[in-house]
Amino acid sequence: MTHYVDSEVGRLGTVLLHRPGPELARLTPRNNDSLLFDAIPWVGRAQEEHDAFASALRARGVEVLYLTDLLTETLAVAEARAELTEQVLTSPRLGDTLRARVAAHLTYLDPAALAGVLVAGLAHEELRLGRDRRGGLVYTLMDRHDFIIDPLPNLLFTRDSSLWIGNRVGVTSLAMPARRRETTLTDAIYRHHPRFAGTEFVYRPGLEHLEGGDVLLLAPGVLAVGVGERTTPAGAERLARRVFAARLAHTILVVPIAQERATMHLDTICTMVDVDTVLMYPNVASTLSAYTVIAGTDGEDPRVDGPAPFLRAAADAMDLDRLKVIDTGLDPVTAEREQWDDGNNTLALAPRLCVGYERNVETNAQLERSGIELIPIAGSELGSGRGGPRCMSCPLLREQGGTWVSGG
Repeated sequence: MTHYVDSEVGRLGTVLLHRPGPELARLTPRNNDSLLFDAIPWVGRAQEEHDAFASALRARGVEVLYLTDLLTETLAVAEARAELTEQVLTSPRLGDTLRARVAAHLTYLDPAALAGVLVAGLAHEELRLGRDRRGGLVYTLMDRHDFIIDPLPNLLFTRDSSLWIGNRVGVTSLAMPARRRETTLTDAIYRHHPRFAGTEFVYRPGLEHLEGGDVLLLAPGVLAVGVGERTTPAGAERLARRVFAARLAHTILVVPIAQERATMHLDTICTMVDVDTVLMYPNVASTLSAYTVIAGTDGEDPRVDGPAPFLRAAADAMDLDRLKVIDTGLDPVTAEREQWDDGNNTLALAPRLCVGYERNVETNAQLERSGIELIPIAGSELGSGRGGPRCMSCPLLREQGGTWVSGG
């Protein structure tokens, strides 16, 4: 299979989604904060909303792949099964006795059931014990509602754990402890699933913190990387070095953003809806800056210039006279509300065609007035983890967006 992405707006061919499931039902008022959700979602309605999202993509000719299906197929590979099982067993909080009981429990599971545990977790009361019904000291002292293997409700946001730059995949290094195990699943899929045989990597888990929501492919050869709550400057530098070494881009804009939950990723304040147009939160549009990073020559370190206004630096890197801007909302209060409700977080299916949450009425009207066709989807439950259509999708294939060709 060919997988290739060099822009935000090239016609979308294939996308990776995760349909929310039992892992969302694990959320309670006791744990939703630590699992990074602002509310307790209605699981059935969240699934209905996600199914409608996937249907909207298919109606436009997009191939939709589901992460859990790929994971199940990956777990049929003995090496992948052993690797992912070992990963959950190495947790130091288990202790030797409980670790042995968990290992025995997982051994009995077929690939689909094991995939379910790796995604939805394993609760104290679900562990299959031996005939003696003893789980050891750690198991005995656990609360009956505790998790032996934690659930991954944020797996819904497939954008963050992997991204494609050209024909290479970057499996990211997630900052929040509640999410770090997500990348072990995506990493295993890209290394062991037959569909991705021969895939080369441009980033791997364990490197400096970098999340996919902070990376925008502005144009062929031009990336923007937000640094803030989730992606560190060191992560942006590591990505730049690897991208330059692979000749996947000629310019990277590093964009500092506020370290706040409302602006956790660059794509919460800015996404592209056309080759020369961004949808942007107006409260930051005039103040957002960027440092321009260009590959060094003859083994030298990358050159860093700036800072400069983001919109100016982006236009220069993209070889445009200017970058057109569509504002979120209409007035400051509406803009703030709709930015919080992921009004900026659109997914482009093609130039001037995007998907957005229907509740962001003013932002959607602004898009339509600017000649952008919007496909509205419901998101009252999906948005409880702070993420919109772009967050919930990892493009694997887009129509090539320009003439710049990498040398790698």
